Amino acid sequence: MSDANQHRSELKAFLFITVVLFPILAVAVVGGYGFFVWFLQVVTG
Repeated sequence: MSDANQHRSELKAFLFITVVLFPILAVAVVGGYGFFVWFLQVVTG
């Protein structure tokens, strides 16, 4: 693979991670924590 193609694929991977993957993971973590806190409040009264 040439340097230009490798650079382009690395850029695509970086953009995918920063634009798609990290926001989804952030929402999942915050939502999971919120669900956990809500569930503890339901269980413990």
